[in-house]
Amino acid sequence: MAPVDPHSFTDSAHPLTTHVALSLYFDFPSSTIHAAALLTLAAPCSGQLSLDARSLAIHGVLDPQTLAPLSFTLSPPDAVKGSLLSVALDSHASVLVLYSTSPDSSALQWLSPPQTFNKTHPFVYTQCQSIHARSVFPCQDTPAARICYSAKLNVPRELSAVMSARHAGRRDPVAGDVSEGFKKGGSAAGLNLESLWCGDRRVVEEFVMEQPIPPYLFAFAVGELGFREVGPRTRVYSENVAGVLDSAASEFAGTEEMIRQGEKLFGEYPWERFDLLVLPPSFPYGGMENPRMVFLTPTVIKGDASGAQVVAHELAHSWTGNLITNINNEHFWLNEGFTTYAERRIVEVVQGEERAILSMGIGWRGLNEEMERFKDNMEFTKLKTNQEGIDPDNVYSQVPYEKGFQFLARIERQIGRSAFDEFTKKYIENFKFKSIDTETFLEFLKANVPGIEKEVDLKLWTEGTGIPPDAYEPVSDLYTKIVSLANEFKLGKIPGEDEVATWQGQEWELYLENLPKCVEASQVLALDARYRMSESKDYEVKVAFLQMAISSKCRDYYPEVEKTLKEVGRMKYLRPLYTALVQGSGNEEEKILAKRLFAEARECYHPIAQGVVESILAKNL
Repeated sequence: MAPVDPHSFTDSAHPLTTHVALSLYFDFPSSTIHAAALLTLAAPCSGQLSLDARSLAIHGVLDPQTLAPLSFTLSPPDAVKGSLLSVALDSHASVLVLYSTSPDSSALQWLSPPQTFNKTHPFVYTQCQSIHARSVFPCQDTPAARICYSAKLNVPRELSAVMSARHAGRRDPVAGDVSEGFKKGGSAAGLNLESLWCGDRRVVEEFVMEQPIPPYLFAFAVGELGFREVGPRTRVYSENVAGVLDSAASEFAGTEEMIRQGEKLFGEYPWERFDLLVLPPSFPYGGMENPRMVFLTPTVIKGDASGAQVVAHELAHSWTGNLITNINNEHFWLNEGFTTYAERRIVEVVQGEERAILSMGIGWRGLNEEMERFKDNMEFTKLKTNQEGIDPDNVYSQVPYEKGFQFLARIERQIGRSAFDEFTKKYIENFKFKSIDTETFLEFLKANVPGIEKEVDLKLWTEGTGIPPDAYEPVSDLYTKIVSLANEFKLGKIPGEDEVATWQGQEWELYLENLPKCVEASQVLALDARYRMSESKDYEVKVAFLQMAISSKCRDYYPEVEKTLKEVGRMKYLRPLYTALVQGSGNEEEKILAKRLFAEARECYHPIAQGVVESILAKNL
C-alpha cells in the first residue's frame, strides 16, 4: 500500500473516484442520515479498494450493475483517520455503498430549534475540512481525489436545502428515487426506505456539481432558509429571520465589486454563482469557501462592512484553494497563503490600501504569536510540514496563512507587482482543477521566474522553522500610530478620545493585539471604563479584550467570558479564551471555570470545535 496522504487510507495504486451520486434521507429526530453512495472510478479496479469512513454504519456494499453483494471489511477506527473501508473488487468501475451516518459524525452538527436563530425548526450543516467528508459519505477523503457529484436530499417539507453545487430542483419524492440497492440497504438497517422516502410532508432537493472538487468542499445545510439578493451572482442566505437576513445583505452589499476586482487580478470567476450562507453561531470557522455556497459565521456581521474582508478571503479561494488545491494538508499553505495574499489585493482595491495594511499588521502579530504557541514543536512553524499521525485540526494555525502570505509578498517585492501578477495568472491557468504539492509550485516558480532561487531562499521559506529574516512587518502612518499608542499603554497611558475618534474594529483589534497579554487589573478596568470593549459587537475586539482580562486575573469580566463562550462556537474565539483560562500556575479558579463552561456549552459547539477545546483542556488540566 502506498498512501497518497498521511490523513487518508487512499492507495496510490488504486484508481481515484471521479463521481459520487448520493441519495440522502434526513432523519432529524435521530440525528442521522440514511444514504446510498454510488462511487464511479477513473478505471476498473481489481483487488481491495481502500475508502475512508468515520462513524458510519455500513449496511452493505453492492455491485451497482447486478446488485450482488461485494465483500468488505471495516477496520476499528484510527484516532486520526477513522476507519478503513476495504471493498473487494473484480474489474469493477463503480461501487454502491449503503450506510447511515452517526449522531456523533465529526462533520455534522444537528441543531435543535432552541439552538437556532428562529427557535422553531431544526437545522443541520456540514463542515468537512480538513478530513471530515468521510463522516458524511465513504470516499477517498484526500484533496488528491477531486470529484464531481450529484445529490438527492430528502428533507421535511417545511425545510429547504443548499449545497456547494448547482440547485437542480425541488420536487415531491417518488418511489423511483429509491433504487433496489437503496431498498436493500434500508432493509439491512431495519428500515422501509421507500415508505420513509415517500412519506407525508417530505420533499426532495436535487443538486449537481459538474466541476471536480476535493471532498472537503462537499457541503450542505438544511433548515428553514430565506435569502436576499445582493448582486447578479450573489444571494445571501440564512435562517428565515428578517433581522439576520437584512443585516447580512447590508454587510455584504459590495460583494459583486469584489468579484469583479478578483476577476481583474486572477481571471474569470470559475464557479458561476457566489452565494453566501450565514450559519448559526455554532459554526466553528469565520468562513468556509465551499464553491457556489460560502458558509459564514454570524460574527462577521459587524455593521460597518468590515466583515466583508472574510468574504474577500473566501472569494479569493475561488481561484486559490478551490481551483488549485493543496494535494494534502502538509501543503496547506498553498491554499491559505495564496488566498491571504489574494484577499489583501482585493481589499486594497475595494476598501483602500490602509485597510489592507491593517489586515497585514493583525496577521503579523498573529504570526508572531503562533511562534510562541509552537515554540516546543517548531515543525508546525514550517510551510511544508510533516503531519504523519497528526490530527490537522489540532495544529490548525495562522502559520500557513500568514507565513505563506509573507513568502509570496517576498517574491512580489523581488520581481515587482506587475511580474508577480503575470506569474499568478499563469500559475492559475496552468494548474486549474488540479491538486499540487510545494515542490510542484517551486519548480513552476523557478521555470517562470528564472534565477528567483538566487534572490530568495526558497528552501528556508518553505522548509525552515520560524519567521525568515526577510519577512516584512507592514508600515503605514496609521499602523505606526496604533503600535505607538499600544506601547504608551505599557507606561500607563490610555489613548484619548480624539486619538481614536475615527477608529473602527480593525484599528482596535490591532491596538489590543499589541498590548501586553498581562497587565494590572486596574489598567484593564480603566480601558474598558473609557471604551466599553467588553460590550463590543465586534467579537475580534471583544475577545482580544477578554483574553487580556483573563490573563490579568481581572475577574470582574468572567461573567462576560462565560456569556461569550456560550453564545459563539467560532474556534478563533474559543481557542484563546479557553487557553487563557487554563494556562499558567496559580489559576485554579480559572481552570474550574473552564471545565464548567465547556461542560455546559459543549453541545452548542460543532464536533470539530468540541475536539479542539477537549485537546486544550487535556493538555492543561
